[in-house]
Formats: sequence, structure tokens, C-alpha cells
Amino acid sequence: MKNYLIIQNKIKDFKKKFIEVEGDKSLSIRFVLLSALTKGKCSAINLLKSEDVLNAINCINKLGIKTIFRKRKTEIFGKGLFGLKFKKNLTLNTGNSGTTARLLCSLLIDSNHHIKITGDESLKKRDMKRIINPLKKFGAFFKSKKGKLPLMIKGTKFPKPIRFTEDLGSAQCKSAVMIAALKTKGVTKLKCLPSRNHTELMFKNILKIPIKIVKTKKYEMININGQKELKPFNYKIPGDISSASFFIVLTLLSKDKILKIKNVNLNSSRTGVVKILKMMGGKIKILNLRNYKGEKIGDIMIRSTNKLKSINLNSRYNSSAIDEFLLIFLVACKCKGISIFNNLGELNKKESKRLDWGIKILSMMGVKVKRIKNSGLKIWGQENFNLNKKITIKNYLKDHRILMLCVIAGLTLGGNWKIFDQNCYKTSFPSFKKTLKKLGAKIK
Repeated sequence: MKNYLIIQNKIKDFKKKFIEVEGDKSLSIRFVLLSALTKGKCSAINLLKSEDVLNAINCINKLGIKTIFRKRKTEIFGKGLFGLKFKKNLTLNTGNSGTTARLLCSLLIDSNHHIKITGDESLKKRDMKRIINPLKKFGAFFKSKKGKLPLMIKGTKFPKPIRFTEDLGSAQCKSAVMIAALKTKGVTKLKCLPSRNHTELMFKNILKIPIKIVKTKKYEMININGQKELKPFNYKIPGDISSASFFIVLTLLSKDKILKIKNVNLNSSRTGVVKILKMMGGKIKILNLRNYKGEKIGDIMIRSTNKLKSINLNSRYNSSAIDEFLLIFLVACKCKGISIFNNLGELNKKESKRLDWGIKILSMMGVKVKRIKNSGLKIWGQENFNLNKKITIKNYLKDHRILMLCVIAGLTLGGNWKIFDQNCYKTSFPSFKKTLKKLGAKIK
């Protein structure tokens, strides 16, 4: 059986006027892990059934948590903050999910046995020190090789509150500290650079945990009180902005297309991609904006345009678009002038070295691109850029976003693409190919 996708034709007229994308991955994983710590039944509508989320569910199942799937609803029966079952010789495989691996460790800081956390070959290359260091302060013991998976963790009977400064702008590190803090007796004080705030919103608006947040010019100061019990909750998960972004760019770079993407999570810490693409001349409107349990949700209307312009991007937008930069690079190929991006070293700490791969793929396409200091790059765009060459993409550590990027490039810019590891998009967006085909894309 072949293990690659073939893209040979640009997408023509869209067969649909609107689409919906699957549930937000960040919210789905947090729902799974936090539900396990509540006392009772939690339910979610539109939970993402991607490989990352299913791996999170498999992990909590091994910790004694029951899960039931009912059509669009998923039910998780939590055992309480201190009710997880820690068995001897237990191994928890988090697959490709960095979010699951890092946040899962915070659930285990009171384990009375050594528990092994592992993942796939890509995840084994990623840094775990960013959560090992603060979780050690709570009293947990870790054993790992160079701060990478696989690792062993053994908790403490009495986790203690800590003070910690998070200097990476990592939402996963911040969230791991916040979740661990729930199991302490006292107040944990966290000083952190701004990053995605899904955990804070879920704490305040869903779990009703009275956390205190004070913002300064550079940092956010978060105080979290330890809890005795978490009450179960119900949640309707909006569409994932990262998944929606592939269709935003598909529409922008196609000819004479209009598309509406309905019910998308528009949290301000995640919408950098929309702001950046609008600065580059993208015709994007937000409609029907509303608030749901602290998260902003709305519809995104996109129109094609042939008047895109280059950008010298301020790095303050980086954190709110970190998962979408490969797509932003693709749009820069069609912009008039030279686009400049800086301080993107965090991209090389993802599922693959995405900054390096972005440069490599653009070069393969025939786009002039140059690596610059401060982990940045320059892209020389051409308004009439069109691709008519053969490109083969392989050995990219099965990074789902690289595969989906290349599919969008082929459907909008042309060329003959052969993309290996054809199913790795299921890590985050199982219906990606199906949705494209419904719009009229030809994918072999």
C-alpha cells in the first residue's frame, strides 16, 4: 500500500460556501486531563478525535479513568484530584503529543510508584526540561536522558507550593505548573511570559478556581491556590484556529474564491495568524463574535486576493501564531517585496525543526529565501509566483503541519507534489483530506 499523497492540480471552484473544522486540539487535551481530576462525570461536545487527543485519553484510562464515546459527545468519569490509580511498572505512551506528555506529568506529582512516560520518535527529540525543572520543585522525582523522553517520574505524598519564573513563553510549561499547583496545600506563585491562556480561562470560567492574574509590561503574575476537590463540568469545544488556518490560506492564495469557516476559537492568544495575514493584505473578516466560557468564538470570512504585500514582522506576534508560521511563509511567497521574520527559534523545538523545514521547502519550490540572525529568515515574494516542478517531501518526522502545508502549496501554487507519510495529518486534523475533497480538491 502506498504511503504518500499526490497533488498535481490546483483547486478549482469551491463546491461549498462554508465549512466547519474539528474541535480545538489544545482545549480537547486540556478537557481530557482536567476531567480526570474532577469528581464525577464530565462531558464534551465536539471533542477532537485526533491521534494526539486519543493518546491523552488512553493515558488517563490507564490511570483508572473511564471514558465513553457517544456520537458527538464524549463522557469522562473523573476520580478526583487525588483519585488516580498509580500502578507499578506503568508506561504511558503519549504518541506525538507534546502537550499531553508535558501536562500529564503534572497529574503524576503525587504518584507513589515510578511511572514511565514515552512517545514516538519525534516526541523523543523534544525538550522536557521545561516541565521537569518546575515539577521537581513540587517534590516530584525525575529520571531522564538529557531531559528527553522516555522519562521516569515518581511523585511525593505531599506536593508543596512553589515560586517559579517561566522565561520561554511556553503555555505547556505554564499549564503544567498550574495543574500541579492544584494538588498542593498553599499558594503557588508563577511569573511567566505571555502565552496561550486556555488553562487560565478553564480554571476561572469552568472549574471556578479563584486564580489571581496580574499583568506587567513583560510578565504575567499568576497565583494558584491548592484545591481539595474539582467539580465536574460540561463543555462544547469550538473549532481549531490552527486547522482553520489551512483553509484561510487555501482561499487567500486561490483565484476568485470566498469561504466562511464557522464556529472557530478566536482566543486572542491564538489569532496572530489572522492579524498577520490581514497586515499582508489578506481579505479576512470576523463575523458573529461571541463569548463562551471565557473563550471568544466566531466565524471567519475569507476572500481571495492578488494584492498581497510583504511584511517586516514585529516579533511580539510570534507566540500567538507559532503553529501557523509555515503557512505565513507560504503566503509570503506571493507577496510583492521581501518579508522578514525574526526570533523564531521556538519553531525548531516543535514536532520537527519547522524553521529549517520551512526554509528547505521554499527553496525546493524555487523561492529565494535566506536564513538570518536571531533565528529568522527573509523571503523574496513574487506576485505572480507559480510552481511547475516536481517536489518530493519525506523524512520530516511525520510532522502533521508540514504535510498539510505541502498539500495547500500544491493546491494553490501548482507543481507536482509527492508527500510521504500520508496519514500523519490525523495527529491534529483527522478530517483534513475529507474536507478538502468536499471543497473540490483532487488528492490521490
